[in-house]
Amino acid sequence: MFPGAVGLFADLDSPISLTFLARFDCQDRADWLTPARMANWLASVGYTGRTDPAVLHTRLITAPRGATGHEGATHARITHALLATLTTLVKQITSLSDQIAEQLAAHCDAHIFTSLPRSGKIRAAKLLAEIGDCRGRFPTPESLTCLAGVAPSTRQSGTMRTVGFRWSCDKHLRDAVTDFAADSRRANPWADNLYRQARSRGRDHQHAVRILARAWLYVIWHCWQDNTAYDPHRHGALQAHLRAQQPAA
Repeated sequence: MFPGAVGLFADLDSPISLTFLARFDCQDRADWLTPARMANWLASVGYTGRTDPAVLHTRLITAPRGATGHEGATHARITHALLATLTTLVKQITSLSDQIAEQLAAHCDAHIFTSLPRSGKIRAAKLLAEIGDCRGRFPTPESLTCLAGVAPSTRQSGTMRTVGFRWSCDKHLRDAVTDFAADSRRANPWADNLYRQARSRGRDHQHAVRILARAWLYVIWHCWQDNTAYDPHRHGALQAHLRAQQPAA
């Protein structure tokens, strides 16, 4: 209907994207924009993004064109209907996120999971919900990594021994841990290094993330058992990696 709106801003459901669609709901209205008009409109709605208006305008005019004329006007009505639905969903998601944040803040283990790099509130709450607060459930870090499906499964019959993907696991826990691990490498040099090492050994992205998730679970397990927040200054492997990088820097 109006392809230019897709990918114009970071997220289609972001406030600025929804505001844009409310004003420019079809190709004909978007064609009115010039770099200067785009800049003026963004300023009028309080746009705080870092992308230059000229860049945004280039994205708009280089995207596949939508329907115009009578057909475009018809599609604009559909856009408004979808926009109303999306706006309602965003409000409900925001409300639920606020409730999750409140529940997380009230939990005695919140300080552990919110201290992890790029855990945020929702991701921290998801980790806490899946791991739980019963320490006796996981007497060793290995028991946690196996249930999360990030430790390889070893099968042996006679002299034959195979190591492969662990299919039997708590998939919700695996999703929570791998989601955290994949993003942690953007803020933690140790995590990024482990991921890059795995990729250099020929592992694909998902396998490398599971390797990193397994390493993180050892760290998380110790923090969890000791009821201590993650402290990068006390993380020996991270500090060793940082020291190793100093001469190169």
